[in-house]
Amino acid sequence: MTRATAIDALDWTAIARDLEETGVAVTGPLLAEAEARDLVALYPDKDRFRNRVVMERHGYGRGEYKYFAYPLPPPVAALRQAAYPRLAPIADLWNERLRDARRYPATLDGYLAECHAAGQVKPTPLLLKYGPDDFNCLHQDLYGDMVFPFQMVLLLSRPGVDFTGGEFTLVEQRPRVQSRAEVVPLGHLQAAIFAVRHRPARGTRGFHRVNLRHGVSRVRSGERFTAGIIFHDAR
Repeated sequence: MTRATAIDALDWTAIARDLEETGVAVTGPLLAEAEARDLVALYPDKDRFRNRVVMERHGYGRGEYKYFAYPLPPPVAALRQAAYPRLAPIADLWNERLRDARRYPATLDGYLAECHAAGQVKPTPLLLKYGPDDFNCLHQDLYGDMVFPFQMVLLLSRPGVDFTGGEFTLVEQRPRVQSRAEVVPLGHLQAAIFAVRHRPARGTRGFHRVNLRHGVSRVRSGERFTAGIIFHDAR
C-alpha cells in the first residue's frame, strides 16, 4: 500500500468533524515500526538536519528538536505530500466560514511554491526528542505570513514501554470564557492532525475564531520521539 493510499483510506469525514468540533483528530497508524525506528535513528546524523533547538535555552520547555533539511526522509515527504490535498479543502471551508478570501492550491508543490515566492524556503518538518521531566510549553508553529491551517505529529515511541507521561495537549482559548484543554492519547505510530492557530466556532451570529495552542505534558520516564509535519515552510 502506498502512502497516498493509506492516507486516502482514512475516514476523512470523521477527521473533518473532529477538527471542526475540537481542533484535533487522531488517525490510525501511518508508519511501519521499521520506518519509525529508522527515523529515530536519524537523530544523531547532523547532515540530515538544518537546525537544532534546545527548548530550555529559549523558554520553550525542556527537551530538544531538530528541523530536517531538504530532501526530507521519504516517509515524512510522502506523508506530507499525501495529506496536504485532503486537508486543503477543509482549510478552504474554514477560511470561507471565517470570511477569509485565502484559498489553497490543490497540491503541496503548488502551496510550497507560494511559500517560497514569499521568502519562506526553509523546511519545517522536524524530529522531537524528550527525556524524563521534559515538556513542551503551549505554542503555535508560525514561521512567516504563509501559514497552512493544519499540521500533524506522529508518535514514534511506544507509550507505556519507551516512555510514560508526555501527553499531547491542545488548549482552546475561547472569547469571554475560560480556556478548554484537550488531552489527546496517541498510540504508537498514530498521528494527531490539529489546527495550527485557530478554528471556526459557531456562535449565535455565525462563525468566529477561537485560538488554539498545543504542547506536550511532562514526560515522567523514558524517552519520547515524535515527528512533526508542518506544511508551510519557514523564513
